Amino acid sequence: MSALDDRLRHSLAQLHENGTYKSLRYLTTPMGPDATIDGLGEVLVFCSNNYLGLANHPEVVEAGHQGLKKYGAGTASVRFICGTFECHRILEERIANFLGTEAALTYVSCWNANEGLLTNLVESGDALISDELNHASIIDAGRLARQATRSVFAHSDINELESALSNVNSAPAKVVVTDGVFSMEGDIAKLPELIATCRRHDATLVVDDSHGTGVLGTSGRGIHEHFGLPGHGPTGIDIFTGTLGKALGGAAGGYVAGPRDVIDYLVQRSRPQLFSNALPPTVACSANKALEIIQREPERVAQLHQNVRTMRDGLKSLGYDVLDSPTAILPIIIGSTADAIRLSNRLLELGVFVIGFGFPVVPEGTARLRIQMSAAHTDQHLERALAAFAKLKEEC
Repeated sequence: MSALDDRLRHSLAQLHENGTYKSLRYLTTPMGPDATIDGLGEVLVFCSNNYLGLANHPEVVEAGHQGLKKYGAGTASVRFICGTFECHRILEERIANFLGTEAALTYVSCWNANEGLLTNLVESGDALISDELNHASIIDAGRLARQATRSVFAHSDINELESALSNVNSAPAKVVVTDGVFSMEGDIAKLPELIATCRRHDATLVVDDSHGTGVLGTSGRGIHEHFGLPGHGPTGIDIFTGTLGKALGGAAGGYVAGPRDVIDYLVQRSRPQLFSNALPPTVACSANKALEIIQREPERVAQLHQNVRTMRDGLKSLGYDVLDSPTAILPIIIGSTADAIRLSNRLLELGVFVIGFGFPVVPEGTARLRIQMSAAHTDQHLERALAAFAKLKEEC
């Protein structure tokens, strides 16, 4: 056995001993407000990013079937070599139209989109400034952008961002990047202040709105609609990144949306786009149909907002301290990682699938249960879930 084998075995044994080992659950039915887990049976799902209930929508599924029949499994190569299917162009045009930007470009994941964008926006001498609670994909993309001066500002601290921008005033280009919705906290970026600050310093604002698209705003367009701002222009966001793997059908894929020159430049230079195959046609066609449904049925977004209010009020009435947020994410801070995982396992025994998050996903001592809501949850689902949380409160 090698030294590496010894190290891995020791690390895994330590996770088991500390009660922080993560076990994968295997679903035997489609993702929905309820699902069947192998070995556990039927449970209520309150841990999915299926915010609008579109992951198993009949039209979304059928669109994927039709995409497979029409285009096959894929191009078997990257886009600049073998071309791009029509379904990719249609999807990218719909994304741009939905967000109010000039153009969009899809990637196999939002992780790839963030990496492909941020590493190409900045050159030597430029500045890249990031919120400290940004998603891991943004953090890793920033690490790869070694040619730039990189800094981090305290979470949503506009004064600290102002200072950071002042410190790099002579940089040829300045890029500020933030999540729209911070997935572990459930809070949202201070978008109007961020835009105003970036304009004062001639900085470009990039927003990853993966957890806001389909959730925030009356029609689900995201954080800019929530604040009544346009998708582009002097008072809007400069560049969006986002995912197709949450509210927009739930399969996979990500995108960058923004000015046409930015998108064209990424087609020329972005390594995750140049050296990865395009989205499978099934995913592209399903995501396109999901966007069509969102635009056709804004009542789904209204139902999601109502479900969030009902669940939040119910949890508070039971004595739970739920972090405030306008999003579909309801975090309950527990403290230790082991306790969060233990409570999550107990909820699963009670028939409610909620994940306990701890270190290294969140800082040590701030482990939490993260409840995620869907428009597909019915009143009966909410009642059963709240009954389980009441039982958990009695026991603990």
